[in-house]
Amino acid sequence: MIPVEEAIARVRAGLEPVESETVPLAAALERVTAAAIAARVAHPPQDMSAMDGYAVRATDIASPPVELGVIGEAPAGAAYAGVVGPGQAVRIFTGGPVPAGADTVVIQEDTEAVPARHRVRILQSPERGRYIRPAGMDFMAGETVIAAGRRITARTLALLAAMNIAEVPVRRRPRIALLSLGSELVEVGAQPGPYSVINSNSHGLAAFFRAEGAEVTDLGIAPDDAAATGDRLEQLKDAGADLLVTTGGASVGDHDLIRDVLGDRGFETAFWKVAMRPGKPSFFGRLRGPGFGNLPVLGLPGNPVSALVSAVLYGRPFLAARLGRAEAVNRPVAARLTTALAANDSRQDYLRAAVELDETGMYRASPFPRQDSAMILPLERADGLIVRPPHAPARAAGETVPVILL
Repeated sequence: MIPVEEAIARVRAGLEPVESETVPLAAALERVTAAAIAARVAHPPQDMSAMDGYAVRATDIASPPVELGVIGEAPAGAAYAGVVGPGQAVRIFTGGPVPAGADTVVIQEDTEAVPARHRVRILQSPERGRYIRPAGMDFMAGETVIAAGRRITARTLALLAAMNIAEVPVRRRPRIALLSLGSELVEVGAQPGPYSVINSNSHGLAAFFRAEGAEVTDLGIAPDDAAATGDRLEQLKDAGADLLVTTGGASVGDHDLIRDVLGDRGFETAFWKVAMRPGKPSFFGRLRGPGFGNLPVLGLPGNPVSALVSAVLYGRPFLAARLGRAEAVNRPVAARLTTALAANDSRQDYLRAAVELDETGMYRASPFPRQDSAMILPLERADGLIVRPPHAPARAAGETVPVILL
C-alpha cells in the first residue's frame, strides 16, 4: 500500500489541460476559463454619481449654507452637455454622468430646493470628490480582469457581462466513462432479488463528476465475467474518453476480475491499494492497448462510501488538472472536535462528520459514531471528511483536526 498523497501525485502526473472552446456567456456557468480575459469597456465608463443630489464645484460650497443656480439635470443614461461654472449646480441622479466642471456631488438629503428661483440651497459641504465614482474605478478597458483556470460562478458571469464579454473561452468538459462491476448489481427501479444490490454508485458518481465539470457516459453494469467485462471495455475504443472510472471488482476476491481484464488490453498499473480507509482497493493506471490511446483508468471500490470518498480524493484532482483549474482542491480546513477520537492505525482515515461554524466563526466537526463503508445515509448527511493521518495520536474534544469540506 502506498500513502494517499503519493497516490494523488500519480493520478495527476503528466496531466495537461484539455482543449479549449468558445461558448456564449449564458452557457459559461460552472465552466473553467481557458485563457485570461480582458475587459472590453471601462467600468464605470466615465465619472458617475453614486447618489441622487447635485453636481457642484467644491470651491463654491466651502462655507455652507450657500445657494447655487440649477442649470440642468443629468439622469442615468443621459448627460448634461454644458459646463458647471461658478455658482452653478446640476441636478443629478444615481448613475448619472458627472458634468464637466463639477467635482463633487452633494446628496439630496443635505440640500433644500428653491424651485421658484431654479436654485438649490446647500446645507452641508462634503469633501471634494465625494459621491463620485470615477471612470474605471472597477476596471479599465483592456485590463486583464479574469485569470485562466477560473471556475465561472454566477458572480463571474455578472462580471463578464459588465466587461462586455459575450463569448467566453473555456476548457471543454472532460469525458468520463463509468462502468459498474458485479453480478449482484441491479439498476434503480428494478425489482431486486434477495441477494441483489441496487446500483447506487453510478448515479452518485455521475452526479459528482458532472458537478466537477465533466461529461459522463454510463456504460452500465458488467457481471462478474471476463468476456462480458471485456465487451464493455471494447466500447471505449476510439470513443475519446478522458477517464474510465470502474466501481467494484478491484479487491482480491475470486470474482474481482477488472484488473486482469484490463491487463489483457495493455493496462499499466500506477498503483493498486492505498493506505486509506475507506477506499483501500483503489487503483489507477493507463490502458495502452490498440484503440484505447493511453486511456487513464481509475478503479474504485464497490462500497458506496469508498467509491465516493475515493472520487473526492482522486477524481476531483484529476479533473482539476485536466480543466487547468488554478484554485486548490480538497484543501482541508481546521475544525474543533466535539467528541474525542482514539489513536489511528497505519491507514489514513477519512471520517464522515457533521461540520458547522460555531459562534466564534470556527468550524466544529462531529464524527458519526459508525463509519462503515457501506452506509450511504451518514455520507449524505456529512458536511466534511475528518482526515486522520496514519498513526495519528488520540485527540480530545476541543482539539483541532483537518477536515475536507464536502
